[in-house]
Amino acid sequence: MCQLLGMNCNTPTDITFSFTGFAQRGGRTDHHADGWGIAFFEGRGLRHFVDHEPASRSPVAELIRRYPIKSRNVIAHIRKATQGEVALENCHPFVRELWGRYWVFAHNGDLKDFQPRLHAGFQPVGSTDSERAFCWILQELRKSHAGVPSVQELTLTLRELAPRIARHGPFNFLLSNGEALWAHCATSLFHVERKHPFAHARLRDEDLSIDFARHTTPQDRVAVVVTAPLTVNEHWAAMQPGELRVFVDGSALA
Repeated sequence: MCQLLGMNCNTPTDITFSFTGFAQRGGRTDHHADGWGIAFFEGRGLRHFVDHEPASRSPVAELIRRYPIKSRNVIAHIRKATQGEVALENCHPFVRELWGRYWVFAHNGDLKDFQPRLHAGFQPVGSTDSERAFCWILQELRKSHAGVPSVQELTLTLRELAPRIARHGPFNFLLSNGEALWAHCATSLFHVERKHPFAHARLRDEDLSIDFARHTTPQDRVAVVVTAPLTVNEHWAAMQPGELRVFVDGSALA
């Protein structure tokens, strides 16, 4: 199935190191070669890149590896198609507007017979089960809250909605509105929180290492969520099936 990568920070940070290793799983160190995408929040704005070519040889992915875009919330995805053809409109992450903010979503799994009734406000452009799930989640969030809810309120609602979709199949997902990063585990998700004192890290999928202490301040905090650990010398905590976590300012909220 697909691969997910998310980052949440307390200060704008570039994802170049993590993305360099992650992109190799799109056709070089793994068989996920049916497209990829990445979205960076910058304030209320968003940079969104997708490509139906494999990430390991995509010129757009090479641009991302060389251009250190700084963001507090990032979601990336490498696709192994299970539903929907290999096409640009089926590449994750997907983007929609709700309550005057961009929302970004990426999914890893295969939802069988998931055909929810969708209202006019949220309709899929492509043909994936993932985009249908995203549209339904936003539709239900808008129905559940009259105004813009807090992160805590959104988390409670998402904990009610996620199991209803998960009945149809594996539902690992990442979701962000630029304020927080939500991660739901069905089969496999890991996270690491990088903070002072920062250490040295070495990628699993690429011959590359970095001393984070040289590129950070003692106040920096960075949380990274991924389908499978990206580095070989950091402690990646495994999430449990059915668990939903929310990260704000580089830390997991209780």
